[in-house]
Amino acid sequence: MSRSIVRQSKFRHVFGQAVKTEQGYDDIRVSKVTWDSSFCAVNPKFLAVIVESSGGGAFLVLPLSKMGRVDKNYPLVIGHSGPVLDIDWCPHDDNVLASCSEDCTAMVWQIPDHTLTRPLSDPIVVLEGHSKRVGIVSWHPTARNILLTAGSDNLIIIWNVGTGEPLLSMDDHPDLIYSISWNRNGSLFCTTCKDRRLRVCDPRKREVVAERLAPHEGIRPMRAIFTRDGNIFTTGFTRMSQRELGLWDPTNFEEPIALLELDTSNGVLLPYYDADANMVYLCGKGDSSVRYFEITEEPPYVHYLNTFSSKEPQRGMGFMPKRGVDVSKCEIARLYKLHDKKCEPITMTVPRKSDLFQDDLYPDTAGPEPAMEPEEWLDGRDEDPILVSMREGYVPPKSRELKVAKKNVLDSRPTTRRSMSTLETNTLPPQLLERLLEEIQNLKATVLSQEQRICDLENKLSQYTNGTA
Repeated sequence: MSRSIVRQSKFRHVFGQAVKTEQGYDDIRVSKVTWDSSFCAVNPKFLAVIVESSGGGAFLVLPLSKMGRVDKNYPLVIGHSGPVLDIDWCPHDDNVLASCSEDCTAMVWQIPDHTLTRPLSDPIVVLEGHSKRVGIVSWHPTARNILLTAGSDNLIIIWNVGTGEPLLSMDDHPDLIYSISWNRNGSLFCTTCKDRRLRVCDPRKREVVAERLAPHEGIRPMRAIFTRDGNIFTTGFTRMSQRELGLWDPTNFEEPIALLELDTSNGVLLPYYDADANMVYLCGKGDSSVRYFEITEEPPYVHYLNTFSSKEPQRGMGFMPKRGVDVSKCEIARLYKLHDKKCEPITMTVPRKSDLFQDDLYPDTAGPEPAMEPEEWLDGRDEDPILVSMREGYVPPKSRELKVAKKNVLDSRPTTRRSMSTLETNTLPPQLLERLLEEIQNLKATVLSQEQRICDLENKLSQYTNGTA
């Protein structure tokens, strides 16, 4: 007598549930730009949504606690002269956000902890290097201040936003780049392109180290993400326009580890990956459902778990980092679903009876501290993310200001040679030199004390606006 064996998995019964209406965010005019990005980014402090705006591009940033109806006059983040196409929160500072736009620029913003009282129009730094619209921004997972941008000029640029300078650029792609994903330690990234190739790139060597033609045979856009063990998960279309997902080993691109047909639909499947649980959530634009899968080392390697369905189609989706979920409710993921006029959080929960902390559901997760500085990464060092425990839940730290120290372009120019007679006549007397140095030191001390005063006042304002004072 044959007996069916059910696969053992702690995530087999994960279920999705939309929050109550009053815990959502209403009256948000979500952007209608025809670009396959998520239009939404979220972290433990803020929700950011790309919105419709006249005269340029804008996005809305709300503290997570500001639920309910959003005032139509709520201040936006404005600064781009064209529609915003993509946004991404910095993994090492919950108050820093990068955006990119059709105006050929990317910008980095410092979002204050207190609620905005007027539109924010001054970015910390403007990154100008692309000749066509910039469609992708992605922060490095472990190195401080490293940001990747990709544009319709088929160029990838990696920036140090601490100096506002480009560090590296790659022009190996002959056509439009659809998606980019860093691996766990940021030593490589994978890309999908309109030329139907999946590439693995080493940015510091400026070379493509592996590539595969047509991992999915259809001509519609593909997406690819790195998994924690170095494999690549892809979504695409078959020749008959059926949606398909695949799992690949980049060291052997000949045959897929797994290839699975899903359904027939036009919407591009956007994958969101949870490295701690090794789960992937698939959200199709225009779909009204979210499918989720578990990736394991046993065949068939990609296991379908369940589908969360709702009535309304999604315009985009945001994915909360693991440190932002509620461990007391056994919540393992939270997605923020964009409708035409609102944003609806969806919680993914493992049903457990115990109220105790569930060690098996919450291994140590990537924390907000960077593992290395940009110079170390550029010199060839690789580090995994610095992990933090979820046992006591996660409390976001206070705002840390991102300082940009732009180098003076004149410093790199050769100095003009002066004759000895000029030097001798212009030599300063020792007393005057000492007096000038003393005055410079006094001015520096005054500036530092004023900066500290500004910081103290902003923290006090934040306490009052958040009700903690």
